Amino acid sequence: MAVKKKSSAAVPPAVLSPRALGRATLERQLLLHRAAMSAEEAVRHLVGLQAQNTKPPYYQLLARLEGFEPAELAGLMESREVVRIVTLRSTIHTHTADDALTLRPLVQEARDRELRIFRKRLVGVDLDRLRDLSRAYVEEAPRTPKQIRERLLVEWPQADPQALSTAARCLLPLVQITPRGVWGRSGQVALTTAEHWLGRPAAPVPAPDATVLRYLAAFGPASVKDMQTWAGLTRLREVFERLRPQLVTFRDESGVELFDLPDAPRPAEDTPAPPRFLPEFDNVLLGHADRTRVIPPRFKGRNGVGNQAYGSVLVDGFLAAIWRLEAGRSGGPTTVTVQELRPFTAAERDAVTDEAAALLSVMTQADTDGGGHDIRFAPFVDFDA
Repeated sequence: MAVKKKSSAAVPPAVLSPRALGRATLERQLLLHRAAMSAEEAVRHLVGLQAQNTKPPYYQLLARLEGFEPAELAGLMESREVVRIVTLRSTIHTHTADDALTLRPLVQEARDRELRIFRKRLVGVDLDRLRDLSRAYVEEAPRTPKQIRERLLVEWPQADPQALSTAARCLLPLVQITPRGVWGRSGQVALTTAEHWLGRPAAPVPAPDATVLRYLAAFGPASVKDMQTWAGLTRLREVFERLRPQLVTFRDESGVELFDLPDAPRPAEDTPAPPRFLPEFDNVLLGHADRTRVIPPRFKGRNGVGNQAYGSVLVDGFLAAIWRLEAGRSGGPTTVTVQELRPFTAAERDAVTDEAAALLSVMTQADTDGGGHDIRFAPFVDFDA
């Protein structure tokens, strides 16, 4: 009797739904369970925290870490173990000192593209001299953007002032020094180079392979386009192809190929996802080209308009509300207001209320027994009606 040969055809990759992708990403983003790790370990694991404004990094860690207190991250800022610097997507991030010195050279390509946009407004400007002059000026003493512009205008009075300061930012790894970004303190933006602030030179431009693996560990499974969106880089396909032998692949429901680390967690779709309050521009909302794993299509754009973003509330792992925090006036309570994007069940509202109360207790040191805070739900508005 003839023996039937086994088919040698490759098994097609498994298809992952948005919910499955969301649970995997939330687990790696420390949003399914608060992690027992230090703030510095979390900043490193997450490959930085979006920090266009000064307070969001603190709220990001509050949503992710057991027992987080703002003083922990503030201390890292003051000891220069983490810094605020323009990196991914040409936006300010809070990074560990090591990442500031390696990621910034890696994303220089994006800074060069940004600089080309302003090149017509820099006619006659020697960019090498601009870089050298700016470096000497900000390393002599930290300078504000206004001071940098004024100094460069002395050299090139006919150039566009904004373009001059943008060129300095693109050409140099400028960090915002403390007290800017320190919880409970304020300070204007003052800049110096990362090397000067940290007391050691930047690394040579690294190969992107290690950063691809770190991205997948924190944001995977993900496509090539997802990572390019997160990093603000292009032409990463060849890097993924080079790494393919050590990765596993899936497909999303649209057929897009997704890469992942073989041993990375991929929880079941029905894994519980507790409510989480995220600040504006949290990277879990921005770290993919296809954001449906966290943002339902019908809510696309609902958590922000242009550069104006609102805090986001995740319920059952998906964007379900926006929130704002308003400091009390004349002795009144500090208030969290939650605007539902869909009606909550009674159990969901109770869980969101508990999470809001925890946020207020830590971030405002409110006296919960003395009426120091208030939690309100704005009337539901059916935006699709």
